[in-house]
Amino acid sequence: MLTPEQMRRIEPYFPLSHGMPRVDVCRVLSGIALVIRNGLRWRDSPSDYGPDKTIDNRFIRWSRLGVFNRILAELAAQGGETDNLMIDATHLKVHRTAARLLKKGLYPGCIGRSRGGLTTKLQVVCDGKGRPRLLHLSEGQANDYKTAAAAIEDLPAAKSLLADRAYSSAAFRQALVERGITPCIPPHAKHRVQHSYDSVLYRQRHRIENMFARLKEARIHTSYDQCAHTFL
Repeated sequence: MLTPEQMRRIEPYFPLSHGMPRVDVCRVLSGIALVIRNGLRWRDSPSDYGPDKTIDNRFIRWSRLGVFNRILAELAAQGGETDNLMIDATHLKVHRTAARLLKKGLYPGCIGRSRGGLTTKLQVVCDGKGRPRLLHLSEGQANDYKTAAAAIEDLPAAKSLLADRAYSSAAFRQALVERGITPCIPPHAKHRVQHSYDSVLYRQRHRIENMFARLKEARIHTSYDQCAHTFL
């Protein structure tokens, strides 16, 4: 599924093998992409991609090492600088097989109770073209702007950040201003201070909504059913 040119771009981010030669990374990674894209069980992966246990183990190991996060960050950075950033979140229903992750363990599950059941929240920061730059998981009941505050230090340089009213917080606005980013966030009607914002620029926020729609159409995150690091 991956071409040699695509593999040359991401191969440096994988850990080096020690001892015996490693199974072909391109073949294993193609098997991982096939299983996730089609919602298959690991045992249902075609034998052409290698043993299903090898594919599963590599996926979990590389997830814990942060390999896929580094690939996303580095490839997104190659897209060049952006003038505008957008942030939004979506709730994901927790699958029954992931309910056991609600208990504390070595790898947190990022599961909370909201909307009448167990949910987790996926928060995404996009550039002006709707391309993901940062992804963050939190409990479903977590407040949007409090969760976004944890990712402020990792925000790329930009002139403005577009968000909906859920992010209208004085502390969040001040944190953005300190980083040299102008908040383009409409205020709540009940707020004492009605902050001004660029209504024309705010119309571009539909691009991050389109990004979430494309992810859900591709069945990438229709339900939450794994540990936080592997699901992310």
